[in-house]
Amino acid sequence: MKADAAESSPVSGTSAPELSRRAKRLFADAPILARLLQTYRPYICPFEVLMPWVRPDQVVLDVGCGCGLWLGLLADLGRLTKLEGGAGSVGFDSSAGAIAAAESMRRAGGFEGAVSFIHLDVRLDWPALAGGFDVVSIIDVMHHVPMDARREVLRLCAARARIGGTIVYKDMMDRSWRAWMNRLHDLVLARQWIRYTPAAEIERWAAELGLKLVHASHHRRWWYGHDLRVFVKEREIG
Repeated sequence: MKADAAESSPVSGTSAPELSRRAKRLFADAPILARLLQTYRPYICPFEVLMPWVRPDQVVLDVGCGCGLWLGLLADLGRLTKLEGGAGSVGFDSSAGAIAAAESMRRAGGFEGAVSFIHLDVRLDWPALAGGFDVVSIIDVMHHVPMDARREVLRLCAARARIGGTIVYKDMMDRSWRAWMNRLHDLVLARQWIRYTPAAEIERWAAELGLKLVHASHHRRWWYGHDLRVFVKEREIG
């Protein structure tokens, strides 16, 4: 399935080298390992493919935001709106260290009012916005969630989006030797032997929740494989 041309058109300044340079600047004060990982992540994760799904006038909830790179890059590119009296887009993660790095990056970038970060376990009450978020993103997170909680996590993503809002789901490819390379990656960095939920299963769950699939694509970077699915919320989620 292909996206409309307007939705899939590239965003200026979002090639991997350009995003890497932005990340290096934003995380200049982070611990060296965090700085290196964030600087090189744009070469692994195809952020430039995800960014057209966030319009400049939108507010985003990023689930499992890690060190906040995704929201930081969007803010640095001027694609996140500020809310009067609010914190704008929100990222949350269960790692206190990652959130500390995200907060440092937010201050370095001058993103007050556009972005905030919260230390929060995915199993607790998620941040909410009156009327719902324009975009809910969940990027390279689902394979870390316990298997029996994954459908509920997708339901919560849908519940936090507004009617007509977008859910951007990106996870590592569950097939071929690339899946094994990512397992080794997470074993080393996250000390976790991961298991995948096939993209077809995510699509089935989304359909049961009343989400409309508007884009499906696969992307390869080095020895990593990525599955991108974009859904639109057409009705309230129970």
